[in-house]
Amino acid sequence: QVSPEQVILSYSPLQLFRQFHHRCMLVAGQGPVEENARNLGFKHVVTIEALRKAYPLLDMVDLSRRPKELFPNSSQNLAGVILFGEPVRWETSLQLIADVLLSNGNPGAELQDVPYPHLPILACNMDLLWMAEAKMPRFGHGTFLLCLESIYKKVTGRELKYEALIGKPSPVTYRYAQHLIQQQAQQQGWNAPIRHLYAVGDNPMSDVYGANLYNNYLKSAQQNQAQAGVKRNPQATSPQAEVSLELRNDCNNSVESCESILVCTGVYRHNGDVPKKTEARTRETVFHGHRDFCFDPSLVEASYVVQDVDDAVQLAFKKENWI
Repeated sequence: QVSPEQVILSYSPLQLFRQFHHRCMLVAGQGPVEENARNLGFKHVVTIEALRKAYPLLDMVDLSRRPKELFPNSSQNLAGVILFGEPVRWETSLQLIADVLLSNGNPGAELQDVPYPHLPILACNMDLLWMAEAKMPRFGHGTFLLCLESIYKKVTGRELKYEALIGKPSPVTYRYAQHLIQQQAQQQGWNAPIRHLYAVGDNPMSDVYGANLYNNYLKSAQQNQAQAGVKRNPQATSPQAEVSLELRNDCNNSVESCESILVCTGVYRHNGDVPKKTEARTRETVFHGHRDFCFDPSLVEASYVVQDVDDAVQLAFKKENWI
């Protein structure tokens, strides 16, 4: 049995961003994004579709959807953007998100100057590619973010900035996972301290990279426990990770490492026998990670490579001397 409290999705840590919960936020993605946002604590949300209906002249790429009549624009004062995942109609979402950023939250207005810094953007799920039934990987939300960043810079000449990047490989996501694991262990009467975390995934650029980055965070924290501030990897000290302050207070300091286990059933495929230790050939030569995370070849080298999730779980059990 798996309870909802045991499941962490890419956007789950957004529960911690309470400073945005009472602002009017534009939400983009597919599926029940409005419901998801409200479940995370956001009180006022506007979907891309609702914004398109409020401003029918903004979505002009598809000729069949151009309005036959003109209506007065509705007043939407947006204070930020939440990007949950890749949308269905990329051109519509790219256009309307850009409109919101360039108009400072009022797409019906015509501003003389481009506002900068722009409205805050909270983005979840940075994977450039993902694997399913197709023989080749498919574009993920990271690809959509790349498009948005390129368009914004081309139009304004400035860099698109994120208030937060949530999901793998962001350290705040792994910190959030540690928090929930320790919380659930206490609820189940687990008295022994948790020393090691095991992160299993099929994507070296997100799963392995994030686990290794968080492992560096843990090692750095151990070396600086006596200091007033926790010294961390530069990529973990960006504003997106500062929301983990309350997690840092809640989590005990028993966790010593986060080991990465790469499986061969998704983005990463291995031919032949699977070694127990990652070798140099598993290192990526092209960085598929997000723009705001610097490429370090050592971070995409997994601690272990196994065939599938079952083997990964058995490996963790063995390392913990449970079997």
